Amino acid sequence: MADTKHSEGLKLARLFMVLSGMSPLFILWAIKGNKIVPDGYLLGVCAALVLIPNLVLWLRIRAAEEQNDLRDIVVEKAEDHRDHLLVYLFAMLLPFYPIDTNTVRDISALLAALAFIVFLFWHLNLHYMNIWFAIRGYRVYVVTPIEDKNVLSGRASLVLITPRTDILKGESIKAYRLSDTLCFEARQ
Repeated sequence: MADTKHSEGLKLARLFMVLSGMSPLFILWAIKGNKIVPDGYLLGVCAALVLIPNLVLWLRIRAAEEQNDLRDIVVEKAEDHRDHLLVYLFAMLLPFYPIDTNTVRDISALLAALAFIVFLFWHLNLHYMNIWFAIRGYRVYVVTPIEDKNVLSGRASLVLITPRTDILKGESIKAYRLSDTLCFEARQ
């Protein structure tokens, strides 16, 4: 019997991509501070949680470019999913900011909630949610490739991060593979 279960690769890279998408939350925590963790430690941890995951994301993009890990995607259908970024910001970042962190129990609950969110975003392949892409003018599209003109199956959609404002049916796009379901359009 054939194995019908697909396992997304690059698990550690995807985890760091999820954490890089949470950078605004860590910046807010650093600004807000708390009474339990001294500022020196909190600022150091928050800085590490912003810088390291974003560095890993940048290195993943560079590695894909250097290894020429390109996919030629011929588009059957493309849907603009900028609304995902808004859902992400309001559903995940804003509720965490006002949480009171005056006791060890409050901080533990906050860290447990954060761990659940990181796991869900990682497990559901929502590692493309990143405010830095939006700031740089990139858009997020869910693209269904034409089955007979792609290495990728036409049944499997993928997420394309691109500066394009629209994508037309039949258009051919060269994009770097950041994970099995996430591509970053190659610069022209």
